[in-house]
Amino acid sequence: MAAQTISERDVIDFQFTGQDIPWLLDHWATEKPDHPFLIWEPKSGDSRTWTYAQFVADVRRLAAGLHERGISKGDKVLIHSENSPEMVLSWYACATIGAVGVTTNTKSVGPEITYLAEHARCVAAITQPQFATLVRDNAAGLKWIAVTADDSGEPPAEPLPAGFETFDSLLGAEDGYPGRPVEPMLPVGIMYTSGTTSRPKAVVHTHANAIWASRVGPNNIDLTGDDIYLIYLPFFHVNAQSWTTWSTLGVGGTVVLMPKWSVSRFWEVAVRRKVTHISLLPFVFTALMAPDKPANSLRVGVFGLVVPELEAAFGFRVLAAYGMTETVTHCIHTEVKGEHNPARSMGKATPGYQFLVVNPETGALCDDGSIGELWVRGVRGQQLFLEYFDNDEANAKAFTDDGWFKTGDMVRVAEGGNFVYSERDKDVLKVGGENVSAREVEDICRQVPGIAENVRYGTALVLLTLVLLLNLAAIILRSRFRRKKKW
Repeated sequence: MAAQTISERDVIDFQFTGQDIPWLLDHWATEKPDHPFLIWEPKSGDSRTWTYAQFVADVRRLAAGLHERGISKGDKVLIHSENSPEMVLSWYACATIGAVGVTTNTKSVGPEITYLAEHARCVAAITQPQFATLVRDNAAGLKWIAVTADDSGEPPAEPLPAGFETFDSLLGAEDGYPGRPVEPMLPVGIMYTSGTTSRPKAVVHTHANAIWASRVGPNNIDLTGDDIYLIYLPFFHVNAQSWTTWSTLGVGGTVVLMPKWSVSRFWEVAVRRKVTHISLLPFVFTALMAPDKPANSLRVGVFGLVVPELEAAFGFRVLAAYGMTETVTHCIHTEVKGEHNPARSMGKATPGYQFLVVNPETGALCDDGSIGELWVRGVRGQQLFLEYFDNDEANAKAFTDDGWFKTGDMVRVAEGGNFVYSERDKDVLKVGGENVSAREVEDICRQVPGIAENVRYGTALVLLTLVLLLNLAAIILRSRFRRKKKW
């Protein structure tokens, strides 16, 4: 009997046979129909809860409306919005019909909108009143632009001009979309990320990427179906889309969505909604360290490094996790249980990824604890992103001929196989997907009187110094967003 020849593409597809995002949503709508999936907590106005069954029903209605308006498999839909339930529903409706949700940074100015819409070849857009004119004036050639009724719960500043569709007009009948065959490797989303060139790169994720993240993400951060993850970071970012939402979908848990971080509302929402998980960035530390903070259900915070001082200050477990938009989910993490990870390390490799640390000048492996560039390998479209859309030069530069993705992050391997962050190539740190100049942080720190002198006075000041450094990094990030030079 002749041996059967199986193509590489068939092997790749087989790993996720019958599995895509609509399949995952339908699974939980059947298994846990009355369990809350999405809880919306606007700054003002009424909060709202979607159970898994209600969420799937609204996604199907929106998918039917998109289908009726000519959106089909492979089409790109620009989703330019601050955090809102309409944004989440739109992304999953696109996934349902096989279209691609292109989520973009809302701090983009006109020429950037033009580039994003044209480069991704978007055919339609969903946005908010505050961005409607910006999108219309800078994204020519769209079939239509649909606009939500409010700005993440806030009334529009002025009446909407004529010529726009309303978001509600997109809703069709729940059974109005005929469905499609499951295609795990079908592109599902595009996120734009900054690079070393003047143009951002379009990271393409597939349905298989989302399923992969839903499998490994929960294990990395000790997430169960009874847990509740708070989202305050923008949904156009991989942290909210993948680290939080895809991980939650993997176990049938709940996400609480806020328009953005609010120090005045954080504890009220966290306590009332019994939030258990939160992503940690420096600007939330003050609230978490407040001496008068209320009794709460928080038990896990996800951060970029192992920092025991933070655990002591917050009163809950801080799990380190490293990843990029290109690695889909946390490709390095600390053990939830078991052996100890050294302070300031990032943890160990997530199963399913391969790693090398390579001297970028000589190509030699850094297996002696020396610093080198972190390379990651996995199947593209599953463990790693599929490609940079329409950017052959970036793809060729990012990948070696044998499939290693060059992260640009400089690390070393410490005792026990733990990775220790050293430096971002080209002097830029990347933690949780955000770019921060290491030299900018250091230069600003040197201007703060007393830091160098105070460190020697004992361990009591170690936490203070760390918090200052991280807050300075946050200040740099915010200033870059305002200048609209880095994403």
